[in-house]
Amino acid sequence: MKICSKLSKTECMIWISSVVLIIVSFLFVSQKDYLTLIASLIGATALIYVAKGEPLGQILTVVFSAFYSVISLKFHYYGEMITYLGMTAPIALMSAVSWLKNPYKKGEAEVKISRLSRNKIILMIVLTALVTFSFYFILKYFNTANLFISTLSIATSFSASCLMLFRNPYYAVAYALNDIVLIFLWVLATINDISYLPVIVCFVIFFINDLFGFVSWQKRKKQQEI
Repeated sequence: MKICSKLSKTECMIWISSVVLIIVSFLFVSQKDYLTLIASLIGATALIYVAKGEPLGQILTVVFSAFYSVISLKFHYYGEMITYLGMTAPIALMSAVSWLKNPYKKGEAEVKISRLSRNKIILMIVLTALVTFSFYFILKYFNTANLFISTLSIATSFSASCLMLFRNPYYAVAYALNDIVLIFLWVLATINDISYLPVIVCFVIFFINDLFGFVSWQKRKKQQEI
């Protein structure tokens, strides 16, 4: 398998397990949404490459964001649509450029991991607060379903995207928090429409992948500092 040839045994095992769980959950529901299946598979693959610190993960994140935005629009989760299409995708694209410009070693795909400066932390906190506050009223105007949780998702997603752009391992912690929020959000959607069950499975898998990503980046950070 071409993907596994570029991954470690652990990464390959996590990726295969993710794909199997996504497909099984898709086959389990009677009302099948192939868009959800495609998005979930792309997302799971993206996270493995992000955990490796490779720019390809960011490019796949842009593709996932486009699919996920359409899925969110169908259930009137305007917050998710706006967040992923207007924020996550552009920042992922900027991150891809940043990662390509900052390789750990010349000629290698692995990104050079960066420490957070005090100024970057302050900037991230201020921007996250402003974006979250602003989007609350935007989402309220559009009668977004589950408004409070959708707003919370914006806060966690934006901070995670910033940390990703800054090439910092804690991006994975922020995304793991975002995954928890999204799991709850899509549980509420699945109560109304069982076809969204694979989306829940998708974000459970994302949560596991993000935890793995944090551990992986911490190890890479120590290796890079030697």
